[in-house]
Amino acid sequence: MLKYASKAPESAGSQGTPMLIHRRSFLTGSALALLGLRPATAQADYIAELYAKAKQEGELTWYSVYWPSDRSEKHGAIFTKAFPGVKVNVVRATAQVAYQRLSQDIQANAANCDVFASTDMGQFVSLKDRGLLMPYKMRSIDQIDTRFHGVDPDDAYQIVNATTVGLAYNTNKVKPEQAPKTWKEFIDPKWNRQSVVGHPGFSGFVGTWVVQMNKLYGWDYFEQLAKLKPHVGRSIIDTVTVLVSGERSVGASPSALVLRNASQGNPVAVSYPEEGSVLMISGSAIMKNSRHPNAAKLFMEFLYSAETAAEDIEEFGAPLRRGTVLPAGFKKLDELKTIRPSISEIIKGIPELTEKWRDTFGV
Repeated sequence: MLKYASKAPESAGSQGTPMLIHRRSFLTGSALALLGLRPATAQADYIAELYAKAKQEGELTWYSVYWPSDRSEKHGAIFTKAFPGVKVNVVRATAQVAYQRLSQDIQANAANCDVFASTDMGQFVSLKDRGLLMPYKMRSIDQIDTRFHGVDPDDAYQIVNATTVGLAYNTNKVKPEQAPKTWKEFIDPKWNRQSVVGHPGFSGFVGTWVVQMNKLYGWDYFEQLAKLKPHVGRSIIDTVTVLVSGERSVGASPSALVLRNASQGNPVAVSYPEEGSVLMISGSAIMKNSRHPNAAKLFMEFLYSAETAAEDIEEFGAPLRRGTVLPAGFKKLDELKTIRPSISEIIKGIPELTEKWRDTFGV
């Protein structure tokens, strides 16, 4: 537990002078390890001062997209345990729903959101261009894999989560040798009325996947997929739920969530496409009109902590933190072939392709 005091009470010592206690002495060893800080450093002082200010604010509101509701709530609780007196109000929704809610807040001049996180990186570009984000340079950025540095030159938003979307299947209905091994095999006629996908109009992950598949194979890919009458949910999380239930046999799903469900005894497994799994990065930013800016900054630092990396492993995700020890059999990002559209392709592609999707799939 991290404790803080800016100074000790005045002491009636021999000289009757105040006896000051250095702030960083109140950062416990566990708190220092959590945030990757060394004792007796300016960084330790900074976090201690930030925590003191955050305690005065008492709370923050986090619009969370890239984790399911249960994990988002769990992460908020872990943060509060590490930094007592700072509560996290979690609002979990799909990328487009969360952005719509944030847009309504902005229109109403209501500062409801402190930290906005999303799977649609284009949303951050739009918010930054409108001057709605508070630039913040993460003090713990050096703890993070360099491939995730510098997503925005002005530090208006940061990458805080990475995972992949690949193929998944119900193991009660499909044997490993029968599972699709490529994205092209996902649209094989044998999967007629047996596949499940999310909707690009609701999910940033699905939108990015649609942009990448269109980049690889053109819109004919989705016209062929539509003929197979897939189950179309909203969030990409829905695809795993449908596979677990046995309602459908194969899906385009987040690999981490599939592996998490498999570890819990559910009949699902991952198939890594030969063309490459789609690398999904999720961002986070502080809103310029945040009512709890110090709590928001402290929470952003926490998203790069050892605790967050440990949660990524527990949830079978890809920890961003350098030097994280991975369990045996755990696939590192470096061991996976990954593909991904650029942020500019996502910004342009998701709105255009979502309209084509609605025309093609009728939903």
